[in-house]
Amino acid sequence: MDDVSVIICVYTEDRWDDLLAAVDSALKQSLPPAEVIVVVDHNPRLLLRLRARMAGTEGVTVLANARTRGLSGGRNTGLARARSGIVAFLDDDAVAERDWLRWFADGFAEPEVMGVGGLTVPVWASGRRPGWYPEEFDWVHGATYRGMPTGRARVRNVLGGNAAFRRSAFDVAGEFSPGIGRGADAGRTGRAMRPLGGEETELCIRIHQHRPGSVFLFDDRSVIHHKVPAERERFGYFRTRCWAEGLSKAQVAGSVGVGDGLSTERHYASRTLPAGILRGLGEAARGDYTGLARAGAIVSGGLTTLGGYAFGRCRQRLRPTGRRIP
Repeated sequence: MDDVSVIICVYTEDRWDDLLAAVDSALKQSLPPAEVIVVVDHNPRLLLRLRARMAGTEGVTVLANARTRGLSGGRNTGLARARSGIVAFLDDDAVAERDWLRWFADGFAEPEVMGVGGLTVPVWASGRRPGWYPEEFDWVHGATYRGMPTGRARVRNVLGGNAAFRRSAFDVAGEFSPGIGRGADAGRTGRAMRPLGGEETELCIRIHQHRPGSVFLFDDRSVIHHKVPAERERFGYFRTRCWAEGLSKAQVAGSVGVGDGLSTERHYASRTLPAGILRGLGEAARGDYTGLARAGAIVSGGLTTLGGYAFGRCRQRLRPTGRRIP
């Protein structure tokens, strides 16, 4: 069994306590990691504070993002330092259960497996899921959503905040694309304008295109608990994130092709979302009127995501040189 390196990317001191909890959970795995690499994204103050805090902590390395600002640049910085055959990624505001890495490593028993993703459980700041919030849209805050498989199953791509990759896959297909994902639209202020995503989707598809026969797995035994702050429980953020996801899907489709880039999304839009709408209406008919709100949120989220995608594709056609969407 290959050793596992864990990479955690951070950018703000606002998540200080969450970050320390994430690192602690990585260090206390039943399958101990070979190393934990924390990458700080262009925040010198946080870098100094974190290096002081982690000084003398065995197995933890703190690095400055040496690449393009944003999550992809941070992950690529960590990859360049990682020395293990398997590289796992953990969000900085998430806590991994004790067997998280053990089940990841177990998934790589077959040589064709290039990546394994796990179950991400949302931890709501308010203490419980808002009544209007449909489980079909838990991807908005990086969690496992209704419509994903259960147990261990093949998937097109993993979700990047709770995933592991075979190191050799990056040698074949390259690193995370710096033009896609969170922070890719950061301007001179260094602040991202939109909560973009999709860099792990694009990477998984690119790996498969470079190495046909590659397999990606979802294993719901590799569990993390991911915090959802209060501001992300609001409908305004929900709508903003859906629009950004549409833009991200347009970027992915432009990079790897519409056929591969939207294969999973077609099933989601044609099966998962209609089933969710009917479920919500049925719950409302039985007296649970929050079901009507959930059905409405599914319609709104779906149309907003579609609008973002259409807008993104139009911008690509107007800018055939390959410049990124502003």
